[in-house]
Parts: sequence; structure tokens; C-alpha cells
Amino acid sequence: MLREVTLREIHRVFEITDRMGIHRESLVIPLAPRHPGRVRSMPRGKIEIVVDSEADLDIWFAGLEAEIRRILG
Repeated sequence: MLREVTLREIHRVFEITDRMGIHRESLVIPLAPRHPGRVRSMPRGKIEIVVDSEADLDIWFAGLEAEIRRILG
């Protein structure tokens, strides 16, 4: 169980979003993980990415790009 989002998880998010061409300033990554994790659009074009606290993170990160693409439409 993940208790806090560390630089390790943040860098994994950045690896995905950098590859997608999403500017880091447009991301909101809370330091408190939740179950289930989520990706959602926020006002002013920001994207909130909440890391899942209970999922296998390798699997969760493997699906993150698809979730971001779904939100971006």
C-alpha cells in the first residue's frame, strides 16, 4: 500500500506525460495517493493525476497514458 507519492512516482508520471508532449506545469499530482487512483480534467486546462494507493503500480502506470488520452479526448 502506497502511503505517499514520492519523487519516484512523480518521475514515472513525468516519463509518460513528457513522451506525450504534456507540459509539466499543466499537471497536478497530489502527494496523497487514493484508491482508486484517477485522472481528471481540471479548470484552466490542468490535468490532475492521483496515484492509486492500493494498485500494483507497474500495472497502474502501464494504463496511465490511455487514461490521460481518454481525458484529453
